[in-house]
Amino acid sequence: MEITEVKVYPVRDNDKLKAYASVVFDDCFVIRDLRVIHGTTGLFVAMPSRKRKDGTFRDTAHPLNMETRDKIEKSILDSYQQKIASEM
Repeated sequence: MEITEVKVYPVRDNDKLKAYASVVFDDCFVIRDLRVIHGTTGLFVAMPSRKRKDGTFRDTAHPLNMETRDKIEKSILDSYQQKIASEM
């Protein structure tokens, strides 16, 4: 499965949340509402999640292995960096 499109939507005036993103796989499957977060060790991508009745959050979509997670994160963070650079 290949990533065929990444869209990044920067968020202004927020210390931790830097952007939302959508990723399209093989021009036929999309995951929306991924978040680019600035954590204690730098930027990372948080998967879409939903709040449960007990107040905890559960991912609604997530990769099943680190190789896929790394590929998605790299694609989104590269697109985020390009988007920020082009807006300067």
